[in-house]
Amino acid sequence: IGMFFQDGLTGSAWGDWANYTASPLRAFENELGVQPPVGFWDPLGLAEDGDVEVFTRRRETEIKHGRVSMLATMGYITPEIIGKFPGYLSPSKGLAFEDVPNGLAAISKVPPLGWAQIVFYGAYCEINGANTRSEAPGDFGFKVLTSPDPEQRKNKLQAEIANGRLAMMAIIGMF
Repeated sequence: IGMFFQDGLTGSAWGDWANYTASPLRAFENELGVQPPVGFWDPLGLAEDGDVEVFTRRRETEIKHGRVSMLATMGYITPEIIGKFPGYLSPSKGLAFEDVPNGLAAISKVPPLGWAQIVFYGAYCEINGANTRSEAPGDFGFKVLTSPDPEQRKNKLQAEIANGRLAMMAIIGMF
């Protein structure tokens, strides 16, 4: 890990990042998600070719996974704090919400039709999202949390990406 501190980006001992003016990685150093103290961090070199279309698809995927992870993290924590819904998840099987544990143990408790509903809803969201994309990654036309002020909008989008990254690590740690 000490090599990452040598130039803060590539992990190599070649010197200051400011000297790499011809690098294709420069194409993405001003994008959303490039945050201090790391800056643009691509340890696997996935953006070495500078392909903007591929970068945009990966950023959209990162935002989507971050949003799902934020919801999953809240879905894992909330029942532990405020309790579970009253009533039955599956009245025909006598399965109450209280009987479903958190985490991976829930996989075996939820009936197959419940999983089918989850899969179909996920597919609906994917198909609907594919048809409502805009130029910006992750922008599906839902404008509740954005701002007309460009600087405030940028800060909110930076926070969403950072919180999504944190939530991805959090939900992995909860299992």
